[in-house]
Amino acid sequence: MSYYLSKLAWLVLMPSNFLGLLLLLGVVLRRWWLVRVVVALLVLVVVVPVGLWLHLPLEDRFARPAVMPERVDGIIVLGGAQEQQVTTGRGVLALERNGERLIEGVALARRYPEARLVFSGRTGVPGGVGGSEQIVNELFIDLMGFDQSRVTYEDRSRNTWENALFTREAVDPRPDEVWLLVTSAAHMPRSMGIFQRLGWEVVPWPVDYRTQGGLRWPLNFSAAARLDELDMAAREWLGLLAYRLMGRTSALLPAPLPAPAS
Repeated sequence: MSYYLSKLAWLVLMPSNFLGLLLLLGVVLRRWWLVRVVVALLVLVVVVPVGLWLHLPLEDRFARPAVMPERVDGIIVLGGAQEQQVTTGRGVLALERNGERLIEGVALARRYPEARLVFSGRTGVPGGVGGSEQIVNELFIDLMGFDQSRVTYEDRSRNTWENALFTREAVDPRPDEVWLLVTSAAHMPRSMGIFQRLGWEVVPWPVDYRTQGGLRWPLNFSAAARLDELDMAAREWLGLLAYRLMGRTSALLPAPLPAPAS
């Protein structure tokens, strides 16, 4: 039930939708002060890169290891980068803008030939419309010429909590094993918080950065781009809050665990 409630809540709380609903409400009720406030907020979002600035602390929270591990037993690639509806409809590979997850996952698996490669995720679309992400993953592996026998497909999860839970069930990791976690940099705090909550210490491998580092002001005044950046950032911050309230993460803003004493 929480899965469907979260999808419904996000449809309303997504900043671009929420501002649109407020604008419509102001016009219907003839509350012109509300219309002016919404228009002012829209102008602010277009001019000021609020979404990128909200991304920055998330993307900076977890860094890749300064020194590559000598041994890696497994690599987990979280879902969300697949356009399975397009792949199902046209029979060709279709990736979202965060397709770096799949690319870097395979690159890491080539670097560590003994490691298991795990693609985790079925679909985040309610009702499973368009089929499973596994359709895209298998096609991607074939196109890359990678050995299918080294790949495990976790094909049950619908969100990040289930990614971690079902992947742990599928691979049954030992405490001494080294596992890398590949996902978007802004999504890494929530993902790591879940794995920490489950007691599975994985090594973060963030990809798909949206910011250049530091507070920058890109010379791009595309309203669609600015609203999209805000939507993406809001999704992660609201996700962190919701998962913390549900007890699914180790902290409101998870942080790297302290290094063990030598």
